[in-house]
Amino acid sequence: MEKIAIVGVGQTKYERRKKDQIFYDLVYEVTIKALEDAGFTLNDIDNVITISNDFWDGRTISCMAVQEAAGAHDKNVSTVEGDGTFGAFYGAMRVLGGFGTTLVVAHSKGSEGDPKFITNGMFDPIYHRPLGIEALSSSALQAHTYMGKYHLTEEQFAAVSVKNHGNALKNPLAQLPMALTVEEVMASRKIADPLKLLDCSPVSDGAAAVIIANETRALKAAKKPVWIKGLAHCAEAYFLGDRDLAEPIALKEAAQKAYAMAGIRNPLKEIDVVELYDAFSYMEPLWLEGLGFCGPGEGGRMIEKKISTMDGSLPVNPSGGVLSAHPVLAAGLARIIEGVLQIRGEAGEHQVDGVKTALAQGINGPCGQSHCVWVMGGD
Repeated sequence: MEKIAIVGVGQTKYERRKKDQIFYDLVYEVTIKALEDAGFTLNDIDNVITISNDFWDGRTISCMAVQEAAGAHDKNVSTVEGDGTFGAFYGAMRVLGGFGTTLVVAHSKGSEGDPKFITNGMFDPIYHRPLGIEALSSSALQAHTYMGKYHLTEEQFAAVSVKNHGNALKNPLAQLPMALTVEEVMASRKIADPLKLLDCSPVSDGAAAVIIANETRALKAAKKPVWIKGLAHCAEAYFLGDRDLAEPIALKEAAQKAYAMAGIRNPLKEIDVVELYDAFSYMEPLWLEGLGFCGPGEGGRMIEKKISTMDGSLPVNPSGGVLSAHPVLAAGLARIIEGVLQIRGEAGEHQVDGVKTALAQGINGPCGQSHCVWVMGGD
């Protein structure tokens, strides 16, 4: 395909509650940051994509509250209601379709809603929604299924929380930087068996933005472009009972397509850093399996062997991941941004040495019903 690249990025600091900023303020902040990062002005932007959700924003046609803040006046505008990786995927398609540049912006104020009530709405309204199932309880079911099938332990999941909160200590934008022990995670309050408080991502406010450009425009940017080598998404069955929750089929297919596009044959050896969507601690080993870094049921052993630590052979979530800040809709876009910063060598104290190729992953739907995979490189 035509060469396209990410040329500008911007993020807010992620916090439990940004009471002094409305959606408009958050989007304006990251739009300005992304433009400055790229060395562009609004005149250099051909197309704008906003990522929002009526349920999370508490208003109909929620995108209308932020389009002006994203500089969308008199420009072609598209809207996406899903994770930031999917919105950026659409942005990449717009550039491949003829636009020179696309600005993609996502925002979230989880502090202004009830996550349990909101995520209950993604389930079937007749059979499942009346049961009260939502993101947390459904993820607990997935964690149980995964543990039972492959004999994983809660301590292995707890080690993920220890690692990622520890990584967040080096990320000034993270919401929950913490020095933890496995024992402290295990002793934290049980939320939905087997998930404990420190196995779960926080409620967060924040926003993120990226600018995607074709090759001609990318070479005019202020910084060296980060090229999009491969990207793909895939979805599986809607009903949880129609799926094997311990087998992330959609992620496997999306990863295989993205790897094929990027020419990746051995991801464990060819990818230098991974930023994945760990809304709960068990997701990291499960998604690592789906991404082909290890075989089914082997994700827990990758954690035990410290392969995914900052100084391991495959650093995973050096930013602290979603466990350390979970601005719904913007969280996946943050994973892409963190991958860009790693390739540029601009990740600050959580920079991994020698990063040439980075992978970012996001999810939509209950228990990772759909996945989006990005492979990016600096040349």
